[in-house]
Formats: sequence, structure tokens, C-alpha cells
Amino acid sequence: MSSKTIILGVTGSIAAYKAVDLTSLLVKAGHQVHVVMTHDALKFITPLPFKTLSRGPVVTDLYDEEEGWKPTHITLADSAHLLLIAPATANILAKMAHGIADDALTCIALALNPRAKMLIAPAMNGKMWNHPATQQNVALLQARGAQIIGPDSGMLSCGYEGVGRLEVVEQIAQRASELLA
Repeated sequence: MSSKTIILGVTGSIAAYKAVDLTSLLVKAGHQVHVVMTHDALKFITPLPFKTLSRGPVVTDLYDEEEGWKPTHITLADSAHLLLIAPATANILAKMAHGIADDALTCIALALNPRAKMLIAPAMNGKMWNHPATQQNVALLQARGAQIIGPDSGMLSCGYEGVGRLEVVEQIAQRASELLA
């Protein structure tokens, strides 16, 4: 398999730590992974494990700049074969569904090259997942071509049992590879 470029968006969920293992799996599968963390994701995990495993810088702000004249979020959007958001919160789903671009990740989503695919792995409280607004946002994103994987069911960090857990990272990595094949 030829190396593909994956932008891995990590959002502010307790499941953000699982994205570290996801990064490792994607790199081991031969993909080039660029991690973009939202401000809220930084409340749960630092960029260091992502930087180490992806062997590259981690974007944590819209104004993070690398070398070159083109803004980082545009460079990443142009180079992506896949935008993978895992975990995806209700907040990021709503922002993407309604075209709000107020951070690096949502700007990348709006500027994503039209050949790139999008895979979203939600993780949130079950009531948030089942809320009609979230379900409408998911349907709108799917109508635009985004694929959704999960969420899984089980014990949630909020203490409830039910739907809302991040899909198993091996399953997310497998689906990503399938989309890129």
C-alpha cells in the first residue's frame, strides 16, 4: 500500500487518550499522520505522545505555522487523503455541520480538498448522541459524504451505561485503511 496522508482531528473528549493508540496504528499501517488537536482536547491530553508517534508537529492552534508561505491549515487540507476525527464531540459535529470554522480543525474541514474522504468517530454522553440536534448534524454530514463509525455502547465516563463510547480504535484504523485502499 502506498503511503496516504491522514489528518487526525482530536477533540475534547475523555476518549482523547485513545487517539494516541489510533495514531500508532495508522503510522504502523504506513500512513503519514498529521495530528490536529482542538483547544478542548488539550484539557485531556498533551501533544507530546502524538508528536512522538506521528513523528511530526502537532497543530493546536489555527495560527500554528510551519515553514513556507501557505497557512498550515490550508497545507494540511490540500494534502489530505482522509480527514479522520476521533474522538468527535457533539460540539465538533455541530460546528462542521453548520460550517463554523473557528479553529484549525474546523478550518481544515471546510478547506478539505474535494478528493479527500472524511471519517468521524463520535464519543459523547448517550443523551448528547441521541439528541435530535446531534442526529440532524450527523445526517447532514453524512449527506455531504462523511462516514460515521460508532459510537459503541458500554459504560460511559459520566457513569451512565449506553451508547456514546468511542468505537474500538482497531476498528477505526481498519475503516480508515479501507477508505484509503
